[in-house]
Amino acid sequence: MSQITLYTWIGFAIFLAVMFVLGFISAKKTKNVSDFATGGGSLGPYVLGLSFAATYLSAATFLGYPGWTHEWGLSNLWLFLAIIAGGPIGVLMVAKRVRSLNKEQKSLSLPDWLGDFYKSDILRVGTGLILLFNIFYIAAQFVAGARIFEYLLGMSYTGGLLFITAIVVIYVFAGGAFADIYTDAVQAVMMAIAGVAVFISGIVIFWEGSINATFTGMVSNIAAQDGNLVEVFNPDSAHFYSIGAISGAIIIQWAFASAPHLFNKVLGLKNEKDLGKMIATYVITASLCLLVLFGGLYSRISLGDNVVAADLALMEYAVWAFPAIIVAIFGVVILAAAMSTTDGIFVSISTVFANDIFLKFLVKRRIVNVSEEKAQKIALRISRLAVPVVGLIAFLIVLQPPVYMGDVMWIGISGVAAGTMGPILYAVYSKKKASPRAAELSMTIGLLSYLIIYFGGIIPSTMSAGAVATIIGIATMVIFAQILKNPQLGDKDIVEETSAQVH
Repeated sequence: MSQITLYTWIGFAIFLAVMFVLGFISAKKTKNVSDFATGGGSLGPYVLGLSFAATYLSAATFLGYPGWTHEWGLSNLWLFLAIIAGGPIGVLMVAKRVRSLNKEQKSLSLPDWLGDFYKSDILRVGTGLILLFNIFYIAAQFVAGARIFEYLLGMSYTGGLLFITAIVVIYVFAGGAFADIYTDAVQAVMMAIAGVAVFISGIVIFWEGSINATFTGMVSNIAAQDGNLVEVFNPDSAHFYSIGAISGAIIIQWAFASAPHLFNKVLGLKNEKDLGKMIATYVITASLCLLVLFGGLYSRISLGDNVVAADLALMEYAVWAFPAIIVAIFGVVILAAAMSTTDGIFVSISTVFANDIFLKFLVKRRIVNVSEEKAQKIALRISRLAVPVVGLIAFLIVLQPPVYMGDVMWIGISGVAAGTMGPILYAVYSKKKASPRAAELSMTIGLLSYLIIYFGGIIPSTMSAGAVATIIGIATMVIFAQILKNPQLGDKDIVEETSAQVH
């Protein structure tokens, strides 16, 4: 293990050096809160597509999700379908229209966009506060980093947690969205190569003369350990135990495509006509990365149930199957995956405080009375100071290591989706602008539904609970949009606005 530790330290040192050089360059470009939030809306489709994939997938793809596969077997491959089907559909349904509407609004984030569209500060600030759920997402990525430092570098879990927290906080504090997007593109390529390598390795190692015989042998091996591992719906799985649960996973992945840290990527695209290229880049990259799910099956075949923790199943397989230097590279890739997601979420949360609450609410309403130039400087300072505060909270959440990092992550995603998808979809697809009150009710009822359904123990799966609450939030939006008249529009205005949106 000492050789693996040495190689990991070397690889991680090189990786950090490259990342901090890019972060330093990015800091030079970050002049205002717009640059910090979206890179100034001047980024190309391929870089953004790679960044979108890296941010969407995160370290859960390389630790949490293979851990689920190790624990629950073939049923977890439904996750591949959920991510590849649900995610792109969500982007295709929402991204182009959002990007088009934002030409006029010039919004920097999801709360900003919703607040501007519905002309509601309640929605702006409320959505911003809902985004604090994503601190759970950050916490899950910190767990991934801490596990890698613990397993490959010999640190304690707490020491590893401190180390990864400090690295990400310093990095995002300096560079904002420029650092986030450009380094994510590098990390996405690394993740895709790792996914392909893991998938091919199992076929080579367990080869039995043909592809069919090889996979038949794999299935027979895990079936002998536990018959539920080869079931289409595994009753032991927390997320894939029924058609309803799988449907919930697909729905929440669809909703996740409009998550704030992904939403910012769409707003950062320079030319709307390049959106198709961005989505194609994302789909290809994500598909290659997700091949890593098979690593959980390979770990079950090679090691049985003898792993330190489910989240480390892939790393234990890598140690069993690969030379030390390759194991070290995998460790660096997972750390890269953790950083690629945390920096994006840090940017989206800090933008809430700096732009959505300070600039668009406190300054605009003259609650804080300062000049525009000074307001921009204060906002940039707030966006950076928010980073260490959020990092500390995320650190404290996972000070005691969770059983499954993936479950911690989905607490955040589901809460955000439940409170925001109703107003987003109605804005994108309705021909008539709804009352701000309808959007505010959708936000409130969707979020409360999730809190009751999941934390009340009604539905134990974070993904399924989030999906049900998201549907409730959407239904609330549709119903109250018909009941409540928009006070901002008269009858004539509604007809004109409907005509304009149609054309």
